[in-house]
Amino acid sequence: MKQDYIDKIKEICKKFNNKGGELINVLHQTQSYIGYLPAEAQELIANELHISVAQVYGVVSFYSFFTMIPKGEYPISVCMGTACYVRGAEKVLDEFKRLLKINVGETTPDGKFSLTALRCIGACGLAPVIMVGEQVHGRLSPDDVQRIIDQYKN
Repeated sequence: MKQDYIDKIKEICKKFNNKGGELINVLHQTQSYIGYLPAEAQELIANELHISVAQVYGVVSFYSFFTMIPKGEYPISVCMGTACYVRGAEKVLDEFKRLLKINVGETTPDGKFSLTALRCIGACGLAPVIMVGEQVHGRLSPDDVQRIIDQYKN
């Protein structure tokens, strides 16, 4: 792990007084800084907060917000909530998987795109909905997927 990552993680832990009870806050800020939570970061956090690595890993693996895999430059999140699912989100997700040649939870080899499925984005009126980063795309069909990929590729 890069030294600047190590220094930043130690700084984040110190900001929360190196208290184990602040684990989730530390993890959120660390993931915001690095983009994900690699094993080395989890070990350092455990050491700094004086808790076990198993406890850190348990929290990271329990909450779906946390990831141990680097996200792509353009993280694609497909809503699989009830409204989106009923209106064809699964077909949209399948088309992303087919065109990007990755599964949910994976990142393309070039690091451009990663793919996740979410429970609800909160834009049910636009179902089915995806987010690319913070950008919402709604009322999608599988025919729209290539256009969206092309939009971010270029």
